[in-house]
Amino acid sequence: MNETASPAIATLAGGCFWCLEAAFEQLDGVVAVLPGYMGGHDPAPTYEKVCRGDSGHAEVVQIRFDPAKISYETLLDVFFAIHDPTTPNRQGHDVGTQYRSAIFHHDAAQEAAARAAIARLDAEGVWPGQIVTEVTSAGPFFAAEEYHHRYFRRNPYQGYCMAVVAPKAGKVRRSFAALLKADPD
Repeated sequence: MNETASPAIATLAGGCFWCLEAAFEQLDGVVAVLPGYMGGHDPAPTYEKVCRGDSGHAEVVQIRFDPAKISYETLLDVFFAIHDPTTPNRQGHDVGTQYRSAIFHHDAAQEAAARAAIARLDAEGVWPGQIVTEVTSAGPFFAAEEYHHRYFRRNPYQGYCMAVVAPKAGKVRRSFAALLKADPD
């Protein structure tokens, strides 16, 4: 990456942030993935508040990426492939507004790309139901507590990681092999 250029930012919510982090950190051009919270009303969200549904926030990942290596549209393709965007406030057994499918855009181009991706996928009938992914302007991002960072890498044999996170990370390796980092860290 050009050292003088700043990475672009994408903020996505599609269920548990552990799943999204494990999926996106594998991609070439992704500089960093940080789990956190966005889209709520509490000025100081915590994991406990978010899980209880008290804060209104979604679990998100903030992805810093090099657009010369990976496009925002490609990130959206991966995003829509690794979660079910047709179930409001639910991903598998994870239920609640914190698990909603959402794209928090950082500019008009991201908003247009998100809406175009949704329209294309709906028109192609990729999912059996209509996509309900929320597309909204990014607000304040709150980084999750440190123990959530790189959770899957540190806890690969934890039950949830084995049952839910590992299959999503594996799907990225299988379905998007050409986009993987040559030397994952």
